[in-house]
Amino acid sequence: MRLVTKPVGKPDAGKPHVRFDERGEETERATSASPRLSSTLLQRGKSDAADAEAICEAASRPKLRKNFVPVKSPEQQGTQMLTRVRAQFISRRTQLANSIRGYAAEFGFTAPKGLSRLPQLLIDIKADATVPHLAIDLIEALAAELARVDDQVVTLDKKLTQIHRSNEMSRRLATIPGIGPIGATLLSIKVVDARGFKSARNFAAWLGLTPKNHSTAGKNRLGVITRAGDGMLRTVLVAGATAVIADVRRRGSRSWPWLTDIITRKPPKLVAIALANKLARIAWKLMVTGERYRAASAVPIPSPT
Repeated sequence: MRLVTKPVGKPDAGKPHVRFDERGEETERATSASPRLSSTLLQRGKSDAADAEAICEAASRPKLRKNFVPVKSPEQQGTQMLTRVRAQFISRRTQLANSIRGYAAEFGFTAPKGLSRLPQLLIDIKADATVPHLAIDLIEALAAELARVDDQVVTLDKKLTQIHRSNEMSRRLATIPGIGPIGATLLSIKVVDARGFKSARNFAAWLGLTPKNHSTAGKNRLGVITRAGDGMLRTVLVAGATAVIADVRRRGSRSWPWLTDIITRKPPKLVAIALANKLARIAWKLMVTGERYRAASAVPIPSPT
């Protein structure tokens, strides 16, 4: 007897979402959503039965189903794991560098910003006879761990570069100002289906780049950005926007006339968020239509066939 493929709704969790029959053919594919969706529909105390009822209710409502996302394939989950592990190594590298600087400062040694300045700091510490040998040994141990973690980051960056070069969508996204190879790769990895978003604004809202809406009695009140969604993607977009703003300040830009104007009137961080929002919308357009970006007019054009 052949099993028929059927949709399954479940809360987002770190477990397999696809089931197969004995012949290896797919029989079920789950769609995932934040547990907050089902928790709002609980009508009594939390239990397995109550959770299942709330999940079924959420999955059956059209307005709530738009918040469900398609499940990633094992390959997509693997590449996303690469980005998360890379972020953990970068955080560890920063922690080690700060520890070295802090301990060195206790003995009166400081260094300018940047990892490239640390080797000279270590040389200065070793050359000072007043620094205890135990302190030198411990700082050298931290430096050795820092070098090991830095090598891991370099290795993962090479893997990300390979993924970027082999991904046509990632290469197109990298042509957008402010979105480099890493940002483009993250977008192509983390956004499984851009068509799942109704509009470019919905995509920007998913990234947490739109303001909170707290309106009542016909009075619209917009607050700070929601910071919802993927923090890593949002961070990359804001960092890229900051780089674009710095370049526009130095040389100006004909492609971003509105940006040149807003830079003179608004705080730098607000401008960076506004530009990151714009970049997210452009990226969504390119992912949905398959077009490529033309910097001369700051509009996407169809890719050649």
